[in-house]
Amino acid sequence: MQNISWDEFRLVKAIAETGSLAAAGDVLALNHSTVFRRLNALEQDLGSRLFERARTGYVPTPAGEEMVSLAARMFDDITEFERRVAGRDVKPSGELRVTTNDSLVAHLMTPMFGAFCKQFPEIKLDVVIDNRALNLSRRDADVAIRATAEPPETLVGRRIASIAWSVYGAKGCDIAPTDDPNELTDHTWIGFGDAIGNIGPARWMSRAIGTGTIFYRLNTVLGLAQAIEAGLGIGFVPCFIGDKAPGLTRLLRKPMVFDASLWLLTHPDLRNSARVRAFVDFMGRELMRHKPLIEGQAG
Repeated sequence: MQNISWDEFRLVKAIAETGSLAAAGDVLALNHSTVFRRLNALEQDLGSRLFERARTGYVPTPAGEEMVSLAARMFDDITEFERRVAGRDVKPSGELRVTTNDSLVAHLMTPMFGAFCKQFPEIKLDVVIDNRALNLSRRDADVAIRATAEPPETLVGRRIASIAWSVYGAKGCDIAPTDDPNELTDHTWIGFGDAIGNIGPARWMSRAIGTGTIFYRLNTVLGLAQAIEAGLGIGFVPCFIGDKAPGLTRLLRKPMVFDASLWLLTHPDLRNSARVRAFVDFMGRELMRHKPLIEGQAG
């Protein structure tokens, strides 16, 4: 038996995680026949079957599970080494992967990213727009700009601001602004889909309104302002979006702050990296300049 290469461990790990050869090939940028050939060659070399071909997909055998477990430990060790090496750079250059959500990019941060790229032309930003919390420990991203109530203990960073929300209607609607959100519950509302049903405004609506007057739902914050402006109903919008939208009017004079705040986060091993430090310092200053807008006090 020849020595098993890291590529073969990656192959087995990908098949186990995806359950199919085609999906594993997508992860590894290989075609289906190459994955099939390499798996067969590995099993022949080991003299042991690594997967059972079940109706539901490829299921690891005991030998396969042992190899997958070892591959996971190797992956963690390699990733940790890469983080430590990346954290020792002294010049702000190279690729920097930043993750944040769609509404922050669309309504707040794109001009900031542009200004950063002009100031640090040797840093190439790779912005990953994802409403899920990517794993910075595994270097899915280097920096996260995240709305969260409680950042993971494995990350370090700074809290920028509370994220304020208000209730908005279409410009020119005949609903009088109020200080009490309960006075608005009889109107037709735009609600939140199940994917974001756990955020603070969605929980408030569930308690105060129920489902009877919710006409339309969205599973992303990004489209809320457009739906309200189109006259589909009233609804909660983050103040950094609603207060800048010319087609909206604020119906709740005093903004509401729920549990989430805006955080700028990275992994401890990367905080001394020149490019990470440059980005965190720059974005920290830019976001703090917009703190009144984010906290609903800009007006």
